[in-house]
Amino acid sequence: MTATVSETTIDAPVDVRFTAAGTPLAVRYDGRVWAVAAEPLRWFTRDSWWETQRTVPVGVGNVVDVEHWRLQVRLGASTSALRTFKLRRDPLTEQWLLESITDN
Repeated sequence: MTATVSETTIDAPVDVRFTAAGTPLAVRYDGRVWAVAAEPLRWFTRDSWWETQRTVPVGVGNVVDVEHWRLQVRLGASTSALRTFKLRRDPLTEQWLLESITDN
């Protein structure tokens, strides 16, 4: 018997609360707070600046690294089923986007 995994693409803005060490602690999405329930995974990709042709003043800093987090979350402190949130923050913005949700 195989388990069914369903992934939904979202691309919606979310609020993320971080620990003092910079690790995600909770995500506010759709009026609910989802608590991080397992060790999160962080990685970076590169913005395709040659396609967007984004220009910025000299000295602005890193404008090509896109930050990603994969989080196992559940509603509040409940024992609800785990879901996987994939988050993304593009360079030059502080806004986090919920890229997708996977139901396990």
